[in-house]
Amino acid sequence: MIPFETRVGYVPGVIGRIAELHARYYSKNWNFGSIFEAKVASELSNFIRIYDDAKDRIWSLWVEGSIEGSLVIDGTSETNNSAHLRWFIVSDRMQGKGAGNHLMEQAVSFCRETGFNAVYLWTFHGLAAARHLYEKYGFRLQEEHQGRQWGTTVREQKFERTLRAP
Repeated sequence: MIPFETRVGYVPGVIGRIAELHARYYSKNWNFGSIFEAKVASELSNFIRIYDDAKDRIWSLWVEGSIEGSLVIDGTSETNNSAHLRWFIVSDRMQGKGAGNHLMEQAVSFCRETGFNAVYLWTFHGLAAARHLYEKYGFRLQEEHQGRQWGTTVREQKFERTLRAP
């Protein structure tokens, strides 16, 4: 087992490294290009600018001084007392080692403790391991359609987990 540490909040380099992890993985496995990387980097940068510790969290997963995963809860820019789970990724090096479960546990606990009614995420069809993890943590498919929000046509999916009745 590779030991890892989780850090909460902004740390220098986190924007670039999260964008890099996403760009490399989705380029290699799904042929996503510069539009996707720019979207991740710009939206994550905007999130960091308005970050509110009362409603938002960013977890970075560290191994031997390098960020090898991340997960973000964006509650500031949402409505209806919902949170948006974003930028969830674990490097190839850390896949299958409990890192994804660890990050999901942190996120769901934070959403519950913060009092959100629900948490949702956008993904796309074909990410079987991620879908398995989402469903393990109580997320259910709510919406599905063809889309290009990441610069490539995919079957976009919205998953949601209800935490408490509104």
